[in-house]
Amino acid sequence: MQKDGASAQATPPTPFRRLRSTLRLLYHGQSIPAQRFQFAVLVVDLAIVVFFIASPLLREDAAFLWIDYSIAALLAVDLAARGLAATDTLRWLRQTPVILDILILISLLLPIWLINLGFLRILRLWTLTRSQLFWRPLRKLGLLGYRETIQAVLNLLVFLFVVTGFVYISFSNRGDTGISGYVDALYFTVATVTTTGFGDITLPGTGGKLASIAIMIVGISLFVRLAQSIFRPNKVQFPCPQCGLQKHDPDAVHCKACGHILNIPDQGRD
Repeated sequence: MQKDGASAQATPPTPFRRLRSTLRLLYHGQSIPAQRFQFAVLVVDLAIVVFFIASPLLREDAAFLWIDYSIAALLAVDLAARGLAATDTLRWLRQTPVILDILILISLLLPIWLINLGFLRILRLWTLTRSQLFWRPLRKLGLLGYRETIQAVLNLLVFLFVVTGFVYISFSNRGDTGISGYVDALYFTVATVTTTGFGDITLPGTGGKLASIAIMIVGISLFVRLAQSIFRPNKVQFPCPQCGLQKHDPDAVHCKACGHILNIPDQGRD
């Protein structure tokens, strides 16, 4: 019986388990090959986001659909690999960034039928910031201390381009708006978010006014958030072992809430 148990324990893992193990090491490991892989994935993801931003200007190009389907294939492979690398795949599938990535993939696979939802692809930049793959290179460069500011800037950019896409799809080429192209939609969005309101481009009707109000309210909130992250004293993300307070001054020795002695690692101060 002992021999049978020993032989069962010595059974080599199946190819599928070896694949999952390799993907976990690549996506979540700290080795040099894993870091290079993660950096390469991040560069590809950022290039895809740039394509999403430029999509309204490239739709008439003959190669647009080929690029669109190629990116769909890349995103499908990445999603499948990340799903296999996850410890609990079902739990991973229920995460909001993953659901958004799946919706983006569907829009890429059906570009002709879902062309009016193409502006939502910019949310890919937001889903990237929810992954450690995005922040690990910044940690290595010593920029993790500016994480809150970087996140605020990216949130604002995502909002600007999502709203620009919505305005362009919904109100372009209508004589009563003044929006004849993507740049006009971007100009209107920035003018509205900053509450400049030159008035040369406006959205018609009650729906247009309500959309403008929503853009101003959300845009101002994001600007305030960005200003707070820039001018507020820099904090280090380090939970206190005793009371759980998450943020402390970079040179803190004791927790402000409970007085517990802290041992903040050097990389947290970068």
